[in-house]
Amino acid sequence: MKYMLMRKADSDTENGVLPSDHLLQAMADYNERMTRAGVFVCGNGVRPSREGCRIEFHDGEPTVSSGPFGMTGELLAGYSVLEVESLEEAIDWARQWPKEDANGNVTLELRRYFTLDDFRPGPGLEKHEALGRLPREMNIHVAFPGTCREAMEFYSDVTGGHLEAMITYGETPAAEDVSADMHDRIVHASVNIRGRRLMGADCPEYRPPEGNQVHLEYDREDQAERVFRALSDGGQVIMPFEQTFWAHRFGMTRDRFGLQWMISFGLDQCT
Repeated sequence: MKYMLMRKADSDTENGVLPSDHLLQAMADYNERMTRAGVFVCGNGVRPSREGCRIEFHDGEPTVSSGPFGMTGELLAGYSVLEVESLEEAIDWARQWPKEDANGNVTLELRRYFTLDDFRPGPGLEKHEALGRLPREMNIHVAFPGTCREAMEFYSDVTGGHLEAMITYGETPAAEDVSADMHDRIVHASVNIRGRRLMGADCPEYRPPEGNQVHLEYDREDQAERVFRALSDGGQVIMPFEQTFWAHRFGMTRDRFGLQWMISFGLDQCT
């Protein structure tokens, strides 16, 4: 079951006081412990209410009110989403909230998420259940002939994505099933690009990819062109980065590692 652990606002958070590096480290350690325990889903801090607004409906008509808002202690400063077995387990994790936060003077609130099992059967529930059958995320996996490490480091640098994994065969039980010269090759690498992952591995029986492209779309033309040029360097341009009838700029290229890319800057971004 999922719980939202809410950190209530105080005068510091409402005044936009940023956490110290000491507190950031303590929160990172706390989140890391929960991640390793398999209970941490996500978490974020939110900016002061003066930078937000409220939308209230009266007879179906919305009214927008700008912050800041009163009753500071009832406002939200941040949250974490935990997936645990019980309320007691959620409380146990809440008790471990870092004492470095506000010198140990904070208010937390736990609220359990509704699940589809809480609702009566009906067309509305069926539609939500259909949405629930969608995969949690969709990622791309690419094979390499021994250049995975270099390629994934390159992709991380070019896209600005986070290189979150780089594991060799020798670091896993798979070492027993491959030749010794494969032990320093990569069995799993992952670049996180806005929550989507470009994953890769060195494959003993490598075959060059055919008929596959990775598509990146940008909302700035200069960013799109920079990435296209970087990926094309040492590779082969398949279609120049130019205006088309479906995009303001679009190009296709094969990088020096053999992976094909489509880079675009959409028409809806034009002025």
